[in-house]
Amino acid sequence: MVTKVARLIESYELNGRGEELEQRWIGDGYERESLRSLADRFNSWLLENRMQDAGLTPLDGEVENTYRLLTDEGVSAGMRTQARRRLERAGIDIEELQSDFVSHQAVHTYLTKTRESERPSNKYSPEERIERDRETIKRLVSRLTAVAENTVDRLDTAEKVHVGAASVLVDVSVLCEDCGGQYTLDQLLDRGGCDCNLQHE
Repeated sequence: MVTKVARLIESYELNGRGEELEQRWIGDGYERESLRSLADRFNSWLLENRMQDAGLTPLDGEVENTYRLLTDEGVSAGMRTQARRRLERAGIDIEELQSDFVSHQAVHTYLTKTRESERPSNKYSPEERIERDRETIKRLVSRLTAVAENTVDRLDTAEKVHVGAASVLVDVSVLCEDCGGQYTLDQLLDRGGCDCNLQHE
């Protein structure tokens, strides 16, 4: 199986970058990086490649800043549009470039399937441990949703219950009984805790 990252390394001629991704992941000669950090790094390499091919000469830090302007949700629409137009004037197809950007899951697939690398469990960063647990819960929620949908359909077909066009929604929320804060699981993990945690900082 040719993974997306492997295909892009070949098409963008990013020689040696696959090995560097692996080394940064396992901490061989580099400080260990999370999969999300590696995905951002890889996408910045793609952007840098396209900028250089277009005749641009990025200054130090310019590639990373341009990538941030293109992808960071906190960036204003005006700043993002300005960055896109600059690249488009240089002849860069923004839509094609962004479709090539990879997710942290794609990086993980490349490292474990293509390079057959495995990061020792004790080397997972706190961020990666959270992401692994987040993905585990998402899979369980997806499985529960599918079971519930099948149950409703089966009972409706058997005329045990009567329902129209129905959708099953499964939401995992966390309620702190100390501070009263209530969050979706993603919100809690993204913010690093409830208000109790913030009060103790």
